[in-house]
Amino acid sequence: MNRPNINVTPLIDVLLVLLIIFMVVTPLKPAAFKAKVPDESKSEGKTHPYTLVVQVLEDGTLTLNSKPIETPENLTKELAVIFEQRVQNLATRDYDFKDPNFPTPDNIERTIFIKAPRSTGFGEVAKVIDAAKTAGAVPISLQVDGLN
Repeated sequence: MNRPNINVTPLIDVLLVLLIIFMVVTPLKPAAFKAKVPDESKSEGKTHPYTLVVQVLEDGTLTLNSKPIETPENLTKELAVIFEQRVQNLATRDYDFKDPNFPTPDNIERTIFIKAPRSTGFGEVAKVIDAAKTAGAVPISLQVDGLN
């Protein structure tokens, strides 16, 4: 009686092809997740005057730097007004034009921090993010509290 034997040659061929595919695809994946990490704050309780924090409260209402906002649409209007005021303030200030960080209407401070409790639904936060993007906010950061 003939004993059956396993032919592993096709299996090795498939494994070598997979190995080559993974070796080619690996350099194409992103090597790092770029995140802007703020510097450690040295001033206690002082915030930058251009800091904008949108807070979603537990009852679903919004605040912009502790000022109540009724709806995300009103948030968009309020942010657009703030950004327009910042553009207009550029004309009234004296800047060193040789400074590479010279503010222009395209690169004024438009950073928004969105803060919401963990119990808030994703949809509510997504509406706030969409309202901030519509107003021209870039970048939009989520503020996370209570990380261990």
